Amino acid sequence: MNKDTFINIIGVLVLLLQVCRVTAQTVNTGELSVASGTQVSTMEDFDNRESGTVSNDGEFYIYGNFNNDGLVSFTPGTKTGITLFKGLYGAQSITGEMPSDFFHVLFDNPATQPAFHLSGDISIYGKAQFQDGILDGDIYGGLVTFQQGAFHELVSDISFVDGQVRKTGNEAFDYPVGDGGYYRRASMSAPSDTEDHFTSQYILKNSNTLYPHSDKENNIELIDDTEYWKINRTNGTSGIVLTLTWNEETTPSGILGEEDGKAIHIVRWDDVNKQWKDEGGVENRDEKTVTTAVSGYGIFTFARVMTEEEPDSGLVIYNGVSPNGDGRNDFFYIKGLEKYPENTVEIYNRWGVKIYEAKGYNNANVRFDGYSDGRATINKDRLLPSGTYFYILKYNDNNISRDKSGYLYIN
Repeated sequence: MNKDTFINIIGVLVLLLQVCRVTAQTVNTGELSVASGTQVSTMEDFDNRESGTVSNDGEFYIYGNFNNDGLVSFTPGTKTGITLFKGLYGAQSITGEMPSDFFHVLFDNPATQPAFHLSGDISIYGKAQFQDGILDGDIYGGLVTFQQGAFHELVSDISFVDGQVRKTGNEAFDYPVGDGGYYRRASMSAPSDTEDHFTSQYILKNSNTLYPHSDKENNIELIDDTEYWKINRTNGTSGIVLTLTWNEETTPSGILGEEDGKAIHIVRWDDVNKQWKDEGGVENRDEKTVTTAVSGYGIFTFARVMTEEEPDSGLVIYNGVSPNGDGRNDFFYIKGLEKYPENTVEIYNRWGVKIYEAKGYNNANVRFDGYSDGRATINKDRLLPSGTYFYILKYNDNNISRDKSGYLYIN
């Protein structure tokens, strides 16, 4: 054991610890508390042993590997702590028998990708910044969890999670997932409960080997054979609206082509019936997305489907709203809906937040006038900004459940 303790302390540090340097490691077996406004850095590998506790409310710089077999967290109610993984010696391993809780975290390592070998589990409670470096939890087995209120920034093709990402809480979320050097976002609307969580992963491989493309519903013509997403409800009972993004570099051109009588939909492998199921979808060519309310969870990808001519319902949906009081398009008008009083209307913003929900929509006293009444929105009862929204209409037609969905434009 060397006599030197290798911790660089800048600022004010509250420190109750037993730290030693063993074969180019900084080892903690006691209590390390980093106060707000304090910077601590470890130039070598950091090993938090089973008896060790780390509470970070300041700035904790990790330049080598990181292992946690004890407790790594922050002071409850404190939102100042940030852990910065900034590699100096190549790829960094993030390991440990115990999960590590970070408030803010930064990933910045320009080494040969993947720059972060994630075999330990980490939870993020504040902001995650993906500046440079891919987190590989697929090969190494680690899990990244975003807790209630957590979010991320700067995700790109050079920095994302290659592996499983879990989101806990009742908030809409964009999953920072990718594979093969491509960031391939999947987005979900807000679940109904704070304890609910959904877990996602993107895989740049042909799903046909595990989930045969020949086993499909009749209207499915061609299934994406280069990529798929795993999206599972891992706790709770909420339903979600799912948005998948396409990329011409990874998504086959045969899926993306425009042709009369055909459309891009989201399909899911139905594990009960052992076949691919058409989940529907509304495509946005400008944003390269397909959005739909899904009926189950598991394996998802894109497909080219043959669209069926809908029975004449007598409904005409006017999807432009300009709530300026001039008497023209002041509300979301669904002509003919009075014939179907058993109905529901849901409207979501582009981030998947439900901003309106109604039963018995009737274009009169129950109607959408451009104001939010969603439980998860900040600006409740305030006029919504101009932009593109997504609606879902469900109605009972002679005891047959039908639905329509599409984009709604407010200006």
